[in-house]
Amino acid sequence: MEIADPMNRLAVWTVLALALLAAGPRTRLAAQAAPDVAAAASDDANWRADLASWRAGRERAVSAADGWLTLVGLEWLKPGFNSFGAAQDNQIQVRAQAPDHMGLLTVSGGKTAAGRSMSGPVSQAAPILQLLAPAGGFPADLTVDGAPAREGQLVVTAGKATVIAWHGLTLAIQERGSRFALRIQDANAPTRADFRSLNWYAPNARFRVMARWIPFDTPHTEKIPTGQGTTLDMPTPGVAEFTLDGQLLHLAPVMEDREGKTLFFILRDRTSQTATYAEARFLHTGLPDHGLEKTGTLTLDFNRLENPACAYTPYANCPQPPEVNRLPVALEAGEKLYAH
Repeated sequence: MEIADPMNRLAVWTVLALALLAAGPRTRLAAQAAPDVAAAASDDANWRADLASWRAGRERAVSAADGWLTLVGLEWLKPGFNSFGAAQDNQIQVRAQAPDHMGLLTVSGGKTAAGRSMSGPVSQAAPILQLLAPAGGFPADLTVDGAPAREGQLVVTAGKATVIAWHGLTLAIQERGSRFALRIQDANAPTRADFRSLNWYAPNARFRVMARWIPFDTPHTEKIPTGQGTTLDMPTPGVAEFTLDGQLLHLAPVMEDREGKTLFFILRDRTSQTATYAEARFLHTGLPDHGLEKTGTLTLDFNRLENPACAYTPYANCPQPPEVNRLPVALEAGEKLYAH
């Protein structure tokens, strides 16, 4: 553009200079904001990739040879003799491909309450649990905790099950409240063979919240009900406080193991009436940033909500949420109902 008049030329350049000067701060701000936007996009991409990897691992665990889809029986041992095997004349019939008579489990002495609870020793005397051979001896290839089966006393505690196995069949004897349970799993179960995939909500960063961790001043135990009518006494170190949909909410975790490396949240929300498992869903998290005994922060990623075993099989005994963990909001995140 040619401007003949020197005065007009000066005016034009003055206007251009002022425009560039005014745009300078905005340009600098935009340049400064660009790395922040890029970092946020990178964080979101990493979060989504990590979530996808976790969900894939979750599906592998559910459908594994020892996963919940293989559970074909849950029996309670009674005082006296408990014969087990595929034949109908057993006290416990194993509904899978198995020898007709595998052995006898006897419960005697003391009370039928085991000697420990989730929170530690209890005063009741533990019963004596023994394994006896059926007439004709143990079936070939039957093992107890990986060794060839032999008669004798079995030791079962809150943290250690005894596992009887035969080929793809496992029978785990576990302490459950005041009784012993026999959990029967079959790696060749139709429920496992027919597995396709789990059902998830799409990832949503809105349901990844930062919570305030509020520890209890003194040790606290939460009574956790189960689907079988038993109660588990589990240690609860504090509560997580957070805001969602404009509501201030609280969740109380329990500790599953004595090493205390993770928090276990058993909860229910409004989606349980329609789209998710009715009884409960679970969330496992790491520890708060300043540990369990100090006030701090904790990330709750509800995109990692998962179904309990009872969502996949009628033979599981699952914990249910305490009253504080029954939320009045809809957590449209994590795992949905499983399609059998």
